[in-house]
Amino acid sequence: MIDVKLLRDKPNEIEKMLRDRNVNFELTELLQIDSERRSTITELESLKMKKNMISKEVSKKKKANEEIASKLKEMKLVAEKIDNFNIKKIKIQESYNKKLQSIPNLIHNTVPIGTDFNSNLEIGKWNPKGGINKKAKDHIEISLKNNLIDIERAAKISGSRFYFLKNELVKLNYALISFALKFMSMKGYGMIQPPYLMNRKSMSGAVILSDFEEVIYKIEDQDLYLIGTSEHAAAAMHAGEIFSIGELPLRYVSISPCFRKEAGSHGRDTKGIFRVHQFEKVEIFSITDPEESWNEHEKILTDVKEFYEKLEIPHRIMLLSSGDMGKVAAKTYDIEAWLPGQSNYREIVSCSNCTDYQSRRLGIKFRYKQHENSMLVHTLNSTVTATERTLIAIIENFQNEDGSITIPKILRPYMDNQNEIKSSHV
Repeated sequence: MIDVKLLRDKPNEIEKMLRDRNVNFELTELLQIDSERRSTITELESLKMKKNMISKEVSKKKKANEEIASKLKEMKLVAEKIDNFNIKKIKIQESYNKKLQSIPNLIHNTVPIGTDFNSNLEIGKWNPKGGINKKAKDHIEISLKNNLIDIERAAKISGSRFYFLKNELVKLNYALISFALKFMSMKGYGMIQPPYLMNRKSMSGAVILSDFEEVIYKIEDQDLYLIGTSEHAAAAMHAGEIFSIGELPLRYVSISPCFRKEAGSHGRDTKGIFRVHQFEKVEIFSITDPEESWNEHEKILTDVKEFYEKLEIPHRIMLLSSGDMGKVAAKTYDIEAWLPGQSNYREIVSCSNCTDYQSRRLGIKFRYKQHENSMLVHTLNSTVTATERTLIAIIENFQNEDGSITIPKILRPYMDNQNEIKSSHV
């Protein structure tokens, strides 16, 4: 959530940000609601003071044995007005909160301005020594040939965009998770495994819930949602807490399944295991001093980039434009893996600095010194691996002419030193 003071004092900055993000938002309407909300609160406080004064007058008149009927009648009328203004205040506050919390984060000055992905900037590229495959079979054909996935039977029991991982691909999936956790823990990230369900209050602290409700699954008749990423649970984990400066940065690497509706997606992405309703993800989450958050952003990106170099997966780094990045982020890098089966680079990592947007919602603060005023922390997050997508990158980049798949060297110790996957193994 943005700073309300900025909204009132510098609405032009907010208007510019909305234009740059290509977001339609009635800012004037929100400012009018805010004005009405504040005048309602002022009037309500005035009525409460008046009621208290009348109450004191009634008390004095009682002691003096004077007539109090007229004052009691006046106090009743004031009490009725207070009740009406309380109802009005609640309605206005709900409308105000909903609109305020749907305003996106401010944009960092290094973010390219543009309406969509066409304005993203490539800022780096990495290829293994042998270069990249230009022409190759996609992961669906190779996986079916080697009996590694079953989409049809998954659809029979769960519907479209679910899957069975099978045989050596299950082992490869867990090898990838184990390596990711070990690699990031050695980089100084503490490991966590979060709850897979979150209540509405916690979820709305981490995301713009009015947008995200279209993506996440709600548990019927319960105040619980299945997590779309462990980032949200990690963010809400420290809601309402105040850290000392010596405790920051606080860095986590988390592992969880993720559940998403992925509504509106279509085309080849809905085939195979690229865009699915359920997947595993290893995620980084960092809480830091605002003065260090941009350095922290670069550190996280460097760590994740090294992870993919260890896997020997060709990739490029993209700085997302204002119109392509998420509303909660102030700046986002994507790492896109080369998928020879699609002859294209596709997103495999999203690495964002959310500045104080989440911490303001969640009330996460820090102090430089004891007894000083507390300030909001900055929060950052990054995918390490959404494993199904990384599996696709491995399958397509490490395929051989006979249909077998070479296992990346770094993962072999987690696969009983197995060198390749081929149909004879299954």
